Amino acid sequence: MLLSTSELIKKYGLDAKKSLGQNFILDKNFTDKIAKSIKNINEFEVLEIGPGPGSLTRSILDAGVKKLTVIEKDKRCLEALAELKEFYGDRLEIISADALKINELEVFSHVFSRGKKIKIIANLPYNIGTVLLIKWLKIAPKISSLTLMLQKEVVDRIVAKPNTAHYGRLAVMVNYCAQSKMLFTANRSIFTPPPKVTSAIVEIIPQENLANIEFEKLEKLVAAAFSQRRKMIKSALKNFIFANCSTVEALEKCNIDGNLRAENLMIQQFCELAKIS
Repeated sequence: MLLSTSELIKKYGLDAKKSLGQNFILDKNFTDKIAKSIKNINEFEVLEIGPGPGSLTRSILDAGVKKLTVIEKDKRCLEALAELKEFYGDRLEIISADALKINELEVFSHVFSRGKKIKIIANLPYNIGTVLLIKWLKIAPKISSLTLMLQKEVVDRIVAKPNTAHYGRLAVMVNYCAQSKMLFTANRSIFTPPPKVTSAIVEIIPQENLANIEFEKLEKLVAAAFSQRRKMIKSALKNFIFANCSTVEALEKCNIDGNLRAENLMIQQFCELAKIS
């Protein structure tokens, strides 16, 4: 019989490490809610980052996923995860590694070689959540969906629209290549220890890249534009290098008012600027 998450935590003396951004979830009803929100989960292989003692892991497996690969940096959690593998069998693969360093294209080469995609589901460590998200956006065509738990403040920035306070680099980069929406928030009481901030679950569905712009090129432009977000765009991009034209000329070519601020520009306008950078 498989022990509960709280029993596994007690058995192996696991305590959430602040240095790893850990907050373990004990409420299986909540992790089941996350897993059930994902469409056609039984048709995909799934990647989970930082499973810890495996609360979300068992909900994903119970939802009928074809195969789940978990990446866990904290070696203390491996014995607890091994008990899950003994229970669920070959549908669970455990990789002891740093999520920032793994190559998803290699880990799932057997999936991508067949022209298939993966899904990513994770309660992400607060300290590396946005870094991992940007990493995954760079391989967005290989991903069917991302269902991520992050700080609500970060989720607000992901789903933000132009002309709002939260709109910035993250919103542009995510929604340039995907559609995003907040699904629901998480009560702090479901975690151990309870975090000081509110968490939320965001769904990100990659879309076909119609603009055909290099991700890194757009990323550099957007970072420069929002680095001084209170300045007019003509000033914020003053030192940005465009191909064969000045910043003022680039803005004119794209019919963008140089007196606007970065937060006033639509994603398509950033794309038009990136095309001539």
